[in-house]
Amino acid sequence: MNNNALTNSIRFIVLVLVQVLICNHIHFLGFISPYIYILFILIYPLKNENKALFLFLSFLIGLSVDFFSDSGGINAAASLCIAYIRPVVLRFSFGSAYEYQTLKIGNTNLGQRFIYLSIMILTHHIILFCLEIFSFTHILTTLKKALLSGAFTLLLCFLFIPLFRTKNQ
Repeated sequence: MNNNALTNSIRFIVLVLVQVLICNHIHFLGFISPYIYILFILIYPLKNENKALFLFLSFLIGLSVDFFSDSGGINAAASLCIAYIRPVVLRFSFGSAYEYQTLKIGNTNLGQRFIYLSIMILTHHIILFCLEIFSFTHILTTLKKALLSGAFTLLLCFLFIPLFRTKNQ
């Protein structure tokens, strides 16, 4: 197993454990919960452009969280969706740095990183909470949960990204 695969395996396991053992038990005001496991999808190395493997790992991390959270597949669906749209959001957020494969998310400027993380996190949370609540009559509740949990997740992602930085990232 090469160094990159080992690093990604450790990230996967650590983020699933942090999510199910700590973050799933945090409920500010009864409904604001962080979903830190999506950091795996957000900072997955761009040089590993095996798209099928990336989509599978994204689905697997969501499914792992679903298994421990008994949430019926909503994390897997939301994770797979953001993994699928990731190249488009990267191209939108970082432009030519992404096009020429010179992008290192940890080394980008704060504005570009904020746009990228915000779009990905809010997309994930909107899909997640729409599937969880699954009712148009509760659309305001869905949006409130998505925005507030998304803001909390965004804050934690900014705090945790430096912890997962490697030499070649």
